[in-house]
Amino acid sequence: MDQQTLSDLARMLGSVLEPVTGQVYFSPECHANYAALGFSPSTNQANGVALPDGPAYFTSRGSVMGQVPGELVAAAFAVFNPEAVVPSVTFGWTITDAATICAARDDGAIAQLVRILGESPDGVDRANEVLARAVATLRPEGRPLFAGLLSQEMPDSPIGALWRRGDMLREYRGDSHTAAWISAGFDATEIGLLSELYWGLPMRSYSRTRAWTETQFDAAHERLRSRGLVDDVGFTDAGRAAREAVEVATDVQMRAAIEAIADDAHELFAILGPWGARVRDQHGYPASGPHDLADAAQRR
Repeated sequence: MDQQTLSDLARMLGSVLEPVTGQVYFSPECHANYAALGFSPSTNQANGVALPDGPAYFTSRGSVMGQVPGELVAAAFAVFNPEAVVPSVTFGWTITDAATICAARDDGAIAQLVRILGESPDGVDRANEVLARAVATLRPEGRPLFAGLLSQEMPDSPIGALWRRGDMLREYRGDSHTAAWISAGFDATEIGLLSELYWGLPMRSYSRTRAWTETQFDAAHERLRSRGLVDDVGFTDAGRAAREAVEVATDVQMRAAIEAIADDAHELFAILGPWGARVRDQHGYPASGPHDLADAAQRR
């Protein structure tokens, strides 16, 4: 498989999986489960989509790795300021334990999919068959969130199993993306600024949600400028090429999974795409996520 085909399929897989799996972070059912454990409820919305409570987000997503300290969660998530992550996780472990909040996470994610798609939407068995082949090829080296999901039991319902396999692929790509940008010599603030430009957004817009300070962004911007990657407001040609190289390096790490599903990839995308659209229509996931923004920006 040539590089362009690999990148096209890897990015499309990430795009169609995102609203079906990433909906866990916006699920009202998840938020209610976390509030029942003692976390703050979701009190904010963006265009009708409920936003997560910070401590509940860090603790629930990190729980797949076990009851680990906030420093490890910050390292695994990679793009957030540890000064926000560590106290959030420390607080979270005073409320609950990893097994309990992990179960609440699974329950809420699956419940939202059942509410929107039904218990057994058309194509779910076929999608599970194809996704299972992709997941079976994946190895855990250097991928903490994916490895954590390997330790979790597979849900016993078809829609639950699909969500788990999708989440595994999502976290595998995320872990691979982190490996790609740290190998390229970027830190979390730098890749945040570069990714915003790559998605067609102004610098310091989306990355503000990662809890970095203006002083930290100022320093990152200056480091990137000194390397000839950005100017005052946007990419240089070298910067655009460097950020695309990070994405290609991420795609390359998805090769085994893509080759495992290549013959059935477009059938899988045809099943998952409408599901993601329905999740968005029901405000279970934002109208535009990172994959959507990247796709739109690259088409310009």
